[in-house]
Amino acid sequence: MTEKKSVLIIDDEPNIRTLLTRILSLEDCDVTSFETAKEGIDVVDRKFFHVALVDVLLPDMNGIDLIRILRERSPETEVIVITAFATIHDGVKAIKNGAYDYIEKGKDEDEIIQKVKNAAEKVILKLRVKQLENVIGKNIGFAALTGKSRAFSDAVEVAKKVAATDTTVLLLGETGTGKELFAQAIHNSSKRKDKKFCAINCSAIPKDLQESELFGYVKGAFTGAIKDKKGIFEEADEGTIFLDEIGDMNLDTQAKFLRVLETNSFNKVGDTRNTHVNVRVISATNKDLKSGIEKGNFKNDLYYRLNTISIYLPALRERKDDLQLLINKFIENYSVKFGKNIFKANSEFISILQAYTFPGNIRELKNIIERALILCNGSELTAKDLPEEIFENNSHNISQSDSLKEIEKQHILKVYLENNHNKTITAEKLGIGSVTLYRKLKEYDVE
Repeated sequence: MTEKKSVLIIDDEPNIRTLLTRILSLEDCDVTSFETAKEGIDVVDRKFFHVALVDVLLPDMNGIDLIRILRERSPETEVIVITAFATIHDGVKAIKNGAYDYIEKGKDEDEIIQKVKNAAEKVILKLRVKQLENVIGKNIGFAALTGKSRAFSDAVEVAKKVAATDTTVLLLGETGTGKELFAQAIHNSSKRKDKKFCAINCSAIPKDLQESELFGYVKGAFTGAIKDKKGIFEEADEGTIFLDEIGDMNLDTQAKFLRVLETNSFNKVGDTRNTHVNVRVISATNKDLKSGIEKGNFKNDLYYRLNTISIYLPALRERKDDLQLLINKFIENYSVKFGKNIFKANSEFISILQAYTFPGNIRELKNIIERALILCNGSELTAKDLPEEIFENNSHNISQSDSLKEIEKQHILKVYLENNHNKTITAEKLGIGSVTLYRKLKEYDVE
């Protein structure tokens, strides 16, 4: 069912209000109109509107100033300015000040209707995206994690058990396996869920800045320290801190970090006083920390403090049973984000991805689906929407463990796609009969 669009009209000319109300009501819009800016501002505090149509010249306020107030009171509402030809420069100014568009009085009704519809659709899309971001952001819990494979389910079960405690957790696994998502789920299922969840990637911070970023500094601690600054540990007090790529933390910072784990206190850079915090620590790495210990890059005692509970997140190639679920989830998410009516992928699309090794794991799959949704012109994703490197990697990454049947399938699908689904040419290139090709494609559930 199409969502009904709510429209607010603020114009001191009764004829304009009547005309706009009539044409928009016929388009199934819920229209409310007022004569003054004050009346419009008052109603925005009580009711949400997708679009506000505002006259640039009002008896009690300039329309340009009203835009700012409406945007402050209702940030999601799009404002369209109504202007006469003589004040069209005000319409342009209004757009620069945050208006979605302007409508010139006396213009064609269809143009007015289309601009209001476009603005309303933009708002509806923004609200849907916001809802999705809430699901994958601060509100995420274990129910939002997608997967049913044994390896993934085992990881979730351990995480659920540890969530109720304050124990340090070490998440292990390759890049892109969803370690931060797991950390968020643990936090949001813990007694600290109403407090802050702060995430930081140690590899993204230059080693000489890690200490000040994590623990903060006081004014005058070094050149450029013109005022006190909180570090992420202080920001996360009473909540959870997630330290990604912990293997890239330098040794000096590791020593200070170990002290926090042991005493719940630290000294800011340039400060002699102790700062006390109560923080739950979840860390993650894609490196072999034991190897780092042997090489002198990671402190042995810190490793054992972090590794009270370790959870291995399997690579996507180790949980292919979850691929279909993940594809469906990302298609739904990106269809809403891009406003596309695409909610499925055909069997060939899925079959090709089943044969792919996903070196970038779930993060790479998300990017593949996002790209495919953007490029897709039809009602479902097809192999034509996949990037070329998928097929190159599929042919170059055949392992010794692949059966001859799987190798044959990968090769047939690759040649079939390269020849734009032309079965006659594909059969010729493969050196097999058309009947054989038809049988093979049917076996692969490919049309």
